[in-house]
Amino acid sequence: MQIINGRVPQAQRLVRLSHTLSRQVRQHVAWMDYYRTHGHNAALTCRYFGISRQTFYRWKGRYDPRALDTMEPRSHRPHHVRQPTWSSDVAQAVRRLREQYPRWGKDKLVVLLRREGRALSTSMVGRILVSLKARGVLREPPPTRISARKRRPRVYAIRKPKDYVVAQPGDLVQVDTLDVRPLPGVILKHFTARDVISRWDVLEAHTRATALTATRFLDTLQARMPFRVKALQVDGGSEFAAGFETACQVRGLRLFVLPPRSPKLNGSVERAQRTHTEEFYEVSDYELTVPALNHALRDWERTYNTIRPHQALAYRTPQECVAQWQRQQRPKCH
Repeated sequence: MQIINGRVPQAQRLVRLSHTLSRQVRQHVAWMDYYRTHGHNAALTCRYFGISRQTFYRWKGRYDPRALDTMEPRSHRPHHVRQPTWSSDVAQAVRRLREQYPRWGKDKLVVLLRREGRALSTSMVGRILVSLKARGVLREPPPTRISARKRRPRVYAIRKPKDYVVAQPGDLVQVDTLDVRPLPGVILKHFTARDVISRWDVLEAHTRATALTATRFLDTLQARMPFRVKALQVDGGSEFAAGFETACQVRGLRLFVLPPRSPKLNGSVERAQRTHTEEFYEVSDYELTVPALNHALRDWERTYNTIRPHQALAYRTPQECVAQWQRQQRPKCH
């Protein structure tokens, strides 16, 4: 074996240590050997191994070449662990009540225990429950998934696939409803459809939000969009199921339904609802009859799509955006 200044070279040393020490110790020893053989340059060592200086100096302070077991990772377990302060009789009482009422939390169990003359804090009952479960003593019945409101399986609507590409107008139109309350006790349902590329909006009001009125709005949507609609995205509202879903299937429109409690995935039309509320409903005088309101909405829809500059479209209108897209789609003459 070749000896250099009374020390074993780094490579041979690590081979010798590999049979007796753990991988972590061998790694830490490699840091120290590199540091020693490269002029005690800590910055160079940290860059070479991709570690922080704080980490290097922490292990350097523990390094003892005559006792390499000091380089083993130490347990972070505290020296003084909190010991249970309850008796087995109290633990059995908590277990008995929890097994009798498996869906009652620790707060309710505290009240029941107090009725039995056992004054325990809520946190202690919680710790007892955790201890019983960790020991496998308390085994609660698995929940049975039932619901009073049965959701009918969607026969056509699906989650939007991750690989679905939205690149041109009509690829995805988001649809949503808004409650309009102009007077106490008066509720109207406002439907908005927004194309996510061109920001072209179609608006219509109804007295109710049902599958029938949603299907009627579908007729309006397809008639007023200046391009072919390929897919719709809706939330899980009942108005977008049943007959509406069937109508989309018959017309060859792909229908994507959002996961529960995820309105941000329909963020484009949600933002449109705010705009129509602030710039039409809050500043316009309109009659409370649905025909009159829809007449006023149609005028606002034209203003919105053809006059109002959109910051998201570089201050162009949706009409200008669609016109530019249509020009790009025309075949060039040679």
